[in-house]
Amino acid sequence: MRLIALIDMDYFFVACEELRHREIRGKPAVVGSDPKREGGRGVVMTASYAARKFGIRSGMPISMAYRIKKDLAYVPQDFEYYEEMSAKVMALVKTYADKFEQVSIDEAFIDISKMASGYDEALELMKGLKKEIREKIGLPCSIGISVNKLMAKMASEGAKPDGIKVVKEEDAAVFLAKKPVGELYGVGRKTSRMLEEFGYRTIGDLAKANPVVLVERFKSYGAELHNSANGIDDSDVQENWEVKSISRERTFGRDTSDRHEIVKAIGDMSKEVGEDLKKQGFAYKVVTIKLRYSDFEENLRSRSLTHRSVDTDEIAQVATQLFDKYMEKGEELRKIGVRISNLAKYKGQKRMTEYA
Repeated sequence: MRLIALIDMDYFFVACEELRHREIRGKPAVVGSDPKREGGRGVVMTASYAARKFGIRSGMPISMAYRIKKDLAYVPQDFEYYEEMSAKVMALVKTYADKFEQVSIDEAFIDISKMASGYDEALELMKGLKKEIREKIGLPCSIGISVNKLMAKMASEGAKPDGIKVVKEEDAAVFLAKKPVGELYGVGRKTSRMLEEFGYRTIGDLAKANPVVLVERFKSYGAELHNSANGIDDSDVQENWEVKSISRERTFGRDTSDRHEIVKAIGDMSKEVGEDLKKQGFAYKVVTIKLRYSDFEENLRSRSLTHRSVDTDEIAQVATQLFDKYMEKGEELRKIGVRISNLAKYKGQKRMTEYA
């Protein structure tokens, strides 16, 4: 019997900060810049559940969060610390996995089919993992258990906060049916709006839709939507034990189109990314920049190199070239980011063909 679990660390950045800032425990708090000292720039990175009760969410502009609740606790982001805590969590999660797939800094799928013979054993196994994460690391998490990755993810959402939920294969349709279509794993806001315009307001509506009509409207994605709405997902847990990417972001003190200021930020971030690259012993192949404009619209632009590189200067060179190519004249930026990906362990000088 196939059994998949999704481990999702609850309000991860804030939970990490609560370990070293006891004064914010249980209080409305966010990781992000303090609007009273930094002019309200940036966005909420993570909000505690106490803050979420007031409608404050990740990705919300800090200025908006401040208008909603002026006495929020603000903690500046510390990605090095969060990555360190994530590494501890994931190392522990791996010990419970037949296969392990980390999908973000605070989420991982694990295949536990060989470790548990059924739902009851899977539940007891994950109770043990959850207890270990809490006792050894001090962090809360929510865990979903089901027969595939899609349903494990949906179950984990139903387990929040700080719980475990099992959704059996035979219960999947009922579990999904009444949920808004926008809550289906993989459906973004734009697709959700389109689905609602076509009359599919719940996942159950989408599950009962004619798949031929969905394909006509959404091309090949229509068949995937129909399968997902019916709890069908054949994708495997893709075993990976390494970091997928390294990135840095900067929010400017004011919206800017000043090339000198932006290129300097690109250089500073590229240097930090390069230092992490060396510490972790990787070579990279893809460089990406993220451009967030003054109206909060975002664009990602990437370039894949013809070789794997360990050259930190090349990160800045490629990122700057991408900026010059894709930044429209006169547009002002609110935030910029630099990321390297398609990483592989670097083992020293080899034949050039080995890095092609």
